[in-house]
Amino acid sequence: MSRAETNKTVLVAGAANLILTFTKLVAGLLAGSSAMLAETAHSAADTLNQGFLFASLRRSARPPDPRHPFGYGNERYFWSLLAAFGIFVAGAGFSIFEGILTMTGHGGEGTQVWLAYAVLGLGVVLEGGSWVRAFTQARRETRDNGRDLVDHVRRTPDVTFKAALFEDSAAVVGLAIAAAGLTLREITGSSFWDGLASVLIGLLLVTVALALGRDSMGLLIGRAADPADLRRIRAEIVGANGVTGVDELLTMHFGPDELLVAAKVHFSDAISADEAEDVAGEIDRRLRERVPIVRHVFLDPTQRPRPAEDGPSVIKDSSG
Repeated sequence: MSRAETNKTVLVAGAANLILTFTKLVAGLLAGSSAMLAETAHSAADTLNQGFLFASLRRSARPPDPRHPFGYGNERYFWSLLAAFGIFVAGAGFSIFEGILTMTGHGGEGTQVWLAYAVLGLGVVLEGGSWVRAFTQARRETRDNGRDLVDHVRRTPDVTFKAALFEDSAAVVGLAIAAAGLTLREITGSSFWDGLASVLIGLLLVTVALALGRDSMGLLIGRAADPADLRRIRAEIVGANGVTGVDELLTMHFGPDELLVAAKVHFSDAISADEAEDVAGEIDRRLRERVPIVRHVFLDPTQRPRPAEDGPSVIKDSSG
């Protein structure tokens, strides 16, 4: 995963949403379209959220200090959580409210419908270009890790990139919904369809906000490494000279590009303490080569329990 690539994806999405916020607002007011005003709220929320995501990339890149010895990588998850909250409140809340007003006969009136269609066309170009940028980054990353696209998006700890991709995908779908609602309003003469489109856009944003919020919350709490990375880490430790087993292996992300590894390791009785220290250093080096996001490795030497040499064996009865 490349911080530079994610940075470019966020900037492209932010520029597209900023332009569309103003054009959709003008078109929505002149056309009297609830769906277009919902799309205005959608783009405004996305613009604010791209600002949050951009801030997360900058702030999370700060080096470790005495108060934060593991760095600031987890700050990306905090700002992503704020972005999800922004989508939910600023985007979904307004869209659903505006849609209900229109469906109950309290919507606005307008005549410049052609302008709304022109802005929707502009939205397809800008949002589509932003989505292509996010999709291209996802494809590039899947070539590096060997996963399929859906699996990569589901499992990646880079919620900043995921937020940009989800928002762009929701924006493209939202444009289609707005166009359908506006067309049905013109055909039937009923603003109900325009209001329904607004509500559907709001529900779409609720879905995106909940998905991003769930991922951000899980990563803020502390998420382990991907199962494939866990298998590689365990294999590297067990395969080291003088290691006879791993009793416990713990991992946790500190941002998408940093991983902490802590393990209780059984060393052979045949090696000395100095040799065990050398083995631990070699394990550290090999882990950073095999799994580049590994930043911190803590190994706890643990002795295997020895069977009693004298007296009968004692078997604990767990039946009570």
